[in-house]
Amino acid sequence: MVAKKGGSRGGGASEVAEEDLARVPLQAILLADSFAQKFRPITLERPKVLLPLVNVPMIDYTLAWLESAGVEEVFVFCCAHSKQVVDYLDNSKWFDQPNFSVTTIESHNSVSAGDALRLIYERNVINGDFILISGDTVSNMLLTQALREHKERRRKDSNAVMTMVVKQSKPSPVTLQSRLGTEELIIAIDPDTKQLLYYEDKADHLKGTITLDKVLLADNPSISLHNDRQDCYIDICSPEVLSLFTDNFDYQHLRRHFVKGLLVDDIMGYKIFTHEIHSSYAARIDNFRSYDTISKDIIQRWTYPLVPDVQFFRNCATKLERQGMYRASGVRQSRSATIGPFSVIGNGTTIGDNTVISNSVVGEGCTIGSNVSIEGCYIWHTVTIEDGCKLRHAIVCDGVLMKSGAILEPGGVLSFKVVIGQQFVVPAYSKVSLLRQPIKQDSDEELEYADEGSGIVETPSELKKKKGRGSGTVLKPCGYNA
Repeated sequence: MVAKKGGSRGGGASEVAEEDLARVPLQAILLADSFAQKFRPITLERPKVLLPLVNVPMIDYTLAWLESAGVEEVFVFCCAHSKQVVDYLDNSKWFDQPNFSVTTIESHNSVSAGDALRLIYERNVINGDFILISGDTVSNMLLTQALREHKERRRKDSNAVMTMVVKQSKPSPVTLQSRLGTEELIIAIDPDTKQLLYYEDKADHLKGTITLDKVLLADNPSISLHNDRQDCYIDICSPEVLSLFTDNFDYQHLRRHFVKGLLVDDIMGYKIFTHEIHSSYAARIDNFRSYDTISKDIIQRWTYPLVPDVQFFRNCATKLERQGMYRASGVRQSRSATIGPFSVIGNGTTIGDNTVISNSVVGEGCTIGSNVSIEGCYIWHTVTIEDGCKLRHAIVCDGVLMKSGAILEPGGVLSFKVVIGQQFVVPAYSKVSLLRQPIKQDSDEELEYADEGSGIVETPSELKKKKGRGSGTVLKPCGYNA
């Protein structure tokens, strides 16, 4: 465990118990592992929370929100690529923030969120109610009201162990789930108490029909059923939540096992409640589509103040120009090049003659040649794109080289340091990586591990089998939808 020191708010002895409780630092558990494989092959080389989101690592958005929301102690749990996460935080601005401390907890054996929370329980570091969040979450909501509601319920009922933050979708032909690339969520809530009674985020229901237990209907005279709510994956938890994971080793997944398990457990009587936000922003990057959607929301300033010209780019003076275009002061751009609306250009990037960039994010230190067309793409750092290349609705990772005339068709993902030859066409929805890929795609709960000796990154089962595809570039179908 590597601790990062920061100040903490303190005070003298309290005269009443309530004031004493108020002085307990607000804590958070940040899961720096997604325990999923949806960002492969990129996450075989770099942890998801360190992937750039509008040129800033995802985890910075989460930490910035926690700090602004009044959290004073954050415990960052990391397993896959844990050294990368620890090294990043050690050298980040989070090291010496006043009234805000960050501690990393490493594990090399955990393969689920349940394992992570059981380990944190064993460390005995949580002293009261805490925020549970993953390091791929972007939000600007205020926690004050949700915390107050949670504490008031706890005073009246010790079984009220969790408050989930949800957000209503605006009526639209395109549902929020479709925008984020997630399955439809159906929840049932007591309209008076806001207690969560039913939770289903899978497509198990046929043609929009669901089945509710008769006991649920008998015990609750009033039920509000919703299919227009988004789970923000921001939870306010009592310390009992950690002990519940320790008592039940079947709890692995936070929603599929823990939440559903408590909802059907009639013996212990634990309860989960909801807090709905309306004007604030909160969303989790769960897949490539939500990465695209949330990037656009950041550029269009729905996440203010977590936007490029305010929160993260103070060192390179990024400016907001007309039509939602952001450009760092160190950009060198040909007079004949065109930067379209809702684009971000990182510091130290050069752009050649007659190049057109629109609805895209370009990272720092990139070299883009002449007569290049980039539309709806995410170009990360130190990428070289030579003359005449065309890219549409794709992701290009650090260090990639696209030689002259190469074409990257929609949905393509080029992982780190891939080289695309002259005039080569990368087929739509392909994933290209230099790393050997695991033969077997294990369950989505399985973690990615790095074999330090070989430099190959594999899942736990692959570490046992030691089998894989040959080295070199791999082309695979990709689920990214632009």
